[in-house]
Formats: sequence, C-alpha cells, structure tokens
Amino acid sequence: MSKRLAVAFTGPSNSGKTTLILKVARKLIHEHHLEVAIIKHDPKDKARFDVAGKDSYKFSDTGAEVIVTSPNRTTYFSKRQSELDDMIRLFDKFDVLLVEGLKNLPLPRISVFRNHIDKDYIPYMNALATDYTINTQNYDIPENIEQLDLNDTDAIIEWILKNAKKV
Repeated sequence: MSKRLAVAFTGPSNSGKTTLILKVARKLIHEHHLEVAIIKHDPKDKARFDVAGKDSYKFSDTGAEVIVTSPNRTTYFSKRQSELDDMIRLFDKFDVLLVEGLKNLPLPRISVFRNHIDKDYIPYMNALATDYTINTQNYDIPENIEQLDLNDTDAIIEWILKNAKKV
C-alpha cells in the first residue's frame, strides 16, 4: 500500500479518542502490517515534553526548531503553528496518518462520543463512533454520516481504509 491515507478523529475531552487511535494504530501496524503516523493536536498547550533545565528545553527556548535524536527515537520541537502539509513532510513514510483533533483540517473525520453527542461537531464529521451510552435515535444525525460502534475497531479500520483522504 503506497497510497498515503489520512483521517482525523475529533470529539470532546474524555470521549475515548486517544484510546480508539491507539487500538486502530496497533491493529493497522500488527495485523495489517502498515506504517502508521500520528499527529495529536494539543489545543490547550498542555502536553509537556521539554522539561525545564533539560538541553531540549534550553534549545527549544531559544525559539529555534529543534530535533533531538537518540538511538531509539527522534523528537521534533517547534514553536510555530504547522500546517498539515508541513507536518506530513516530517514523516518520511507512512501508509496511514491518524490525526487527533484539528477540527478545521480538510480530512475525513470520525467524531467520537460517549454519554452524549455535542451537536456542534455534526458539521465537521463524516462518521460517528459511539458506544452503548448513547442512543443515536435521540439525535438528528444526517443520513450521510456513517454510524460506527466505538468498540468495533475492525469496522472503524474498514471505514478508514475506504474513506481516508490520499495525502
């Protein structure tokens, strides 16, 4: 599979987005033997990687773009907002790109909800992944939005492989 596919996941905090992405990524890698890349949006700037006092922090604090490389990993620190195309270029090769967040990106989007659906997400979603805590009959879900079982990872992967955007 050399066509690079991208799909986004959106939903409120604690809806299960990260858990779903982890399950999907593991299956794509271990069962489908695909290369997976993940971009996570941190809208509140809460993620902590570069710890004060460490070299990576000192370098990054200069305002420079920083790559830290070791035998086991390469980490990229940037103080700039990046566009999707810029981020895609950072990944040398992948088959499937999973993006968490970034509601305004032009990517097919699976919205993840538990307990209730926030109608504000409807204009942005192409598929809706929910579990038993939601009765979708209680919501006015447009016909063109595919409904998926949040716990059926295989069906979600099938949807991704069929609907993801080539990038």
